[in-house]
Amino acid sequence: MKYFTLIIVFLLFSCGKKEDVLLPKSNVSIVKDVQDHSPIYIFFKKEGKDTIADLNRKSAIISTNWILNIDKRLPLKVVIPQVIKMQEKKRADSAHKNENAENYYSYADSIGKNLAFLPFTKVFYKMEKPTAGSFVVYFRKGKKQVFMGNQEIKISEILKQFYSIKFDKVPDLVFLFDKNMSYEEYIQYKILLQKDVTYNLDTLPVEFIF
Repeated sequence: MKYFTLIIVFLLFSCGKKEDVLLPKSNVSIVKDVQDHSPIYIFFKKEGKDTIADLNRKSAIISTNWILNIDKRLPLKVVIPQVIKMQEKKRADSAHKNENAENYYSYADSIGKNLAFLPFTKVFYKMEKPTAGSFVVYFRKGKKQVFMGNQEIKISEILKQFYSIKFDKVPDLVFLFDKNMSYEEYIQYKILLQKDVTYNLDTLPVEFIF
């Protein structure tokens, strides 16, 4: 617990505010070190009954790797619009663009006792329902498995299941995440996808939040 407290204090003083970011946790590190980076923070705020994703991007330098430190308590429906805003800003700035600069989500590795990072540079998000004709992998809030068609399967079996189907025309594979799931649950799904699915793909599926 002391280690994770230190992480939170680091984030607190890095942004210069009297606020904290509670990071998601996992038991594996996808990326352990990122050089030449800019920190970006999305804080958990309450305004009456509303939950607010409070974006602090003052330290974001376009030409560097971006690390997004996002509070695990926030639901996806308020987090992803802020992520989209930052992605569009970086993709649109051709004057300062660095083709080698990546975007990462940060989280805490509870086994290795280190800060870890998950790349998402090539992910495109849409805050809507997938269009007809797409092959949807549905990630529901509170579930350990995913839904493909009418079946509930393990994440590690997504590609095996997809390639076993004889399509007349191979559809686009897309991921659909429940907009009400927490950011922490989303990151845990993404880590499993990185390990078992997306590293095998040349193009990452579009991610829909609905």
